[in-house]
Amino acid sequence: MKTMVLDIGGTAIKSAVAENGVLSDIRETPTQASLGGEHVMALAKEIIASYKEHWDFARIGISTAGQVNPEKGSIIYANHNIPGYTGTPIRAIMEEAFHVPVYVENDVSAAAIGEAHFGAGRRERDFVCLTYGTGVGGAVFTDGKLYHGSSFSAGELGALIVHPEFRRPEEDMYSGCYEKYASTTALVARAMEYDPSITNGKLLFARIEEKEIQLIVDQWIQEIVYGLVSIIHLLNPSCIILGGGIMEQPYIPAQIEKQLMPAIMPSFRGLTIKKAELGNQAGMLGASILGDED
Repeated sequence: MKTMVLDIGGTAIKSAVAENGVLSDIRETPTQASLGGEHVMALAKEIIASYKEHWDFARIGISTAGQVNPEKGSIIYANHNIPGYTGTPIRAIMEEAFHVPVYVENDVSAAAIGEAHFGAGRRERDFVCLTYGTGVGGAVFTDGKLYHGSSFSAGELGALIVHPEFRRPEEDMYSGCYEKYASTTALVARAMEYDPSITNGKLLFARIEEKEIQLIVDQWIQEIVYGLVSIIHLLNPSCIILGGGIMEQPYIPAQIEKQLMPAIMPSFRGLTIKKAELGNQAGMLGASILGDED
């Protein structure tokens, strides 16, 4: 059965037709998220309609930024990156437009579902998937199933408090939190304090042999480890899957494991640290099998 899949992010909407874990006709369209939720939905409908001219699909799977109620297929909450997206009834909009079943899931959760079925989580029953990028996203699998929580918002691991001395929730709900220190954004900001010309991760790792640069990266990795120690001691997973483009740098996963293992209790050290395998296709592959367990 063919499934039309979309992965809606703040920068781009990735799209494809999926069947049996294989993606065909992969495209990428700028989201223009600043134009708001209505624009994003209109663009998503245009993309799907363009596929419908050439493909016969039986359902639609959508991975999207924002907190998602998968039972209703709607956005519970989305930040300012997509204005007016909170409350958007994605399932209702798309089912009315295309008359096929529509399934919706948060993007990090969808990526974790993809990894669980097709990637690094294939043989794992209890694992945590984290992505490090603009922020830090998380998803928790327990007994082979995604854990949604009581209000479908479980896995906000970027909101772990790691620096309470900087906590000012009345000003910024993420103040003092994990993603402020462990995200790729945080790493690049640190690097730019040292050298303003280092404006992205690629430029940074081109200079990883420099002592000062390596120190910046190692301090950032320590921030990643601070959060992982709490996550591991709380959930006791068999595996931690690390995603995000920055994890393609071999130095990082190796150093994370080196710093992490001495920092956790011996009884927790049986876990494995894996790099996500599916890259930027993880969300689409996860979206392709949404609803299979219904």
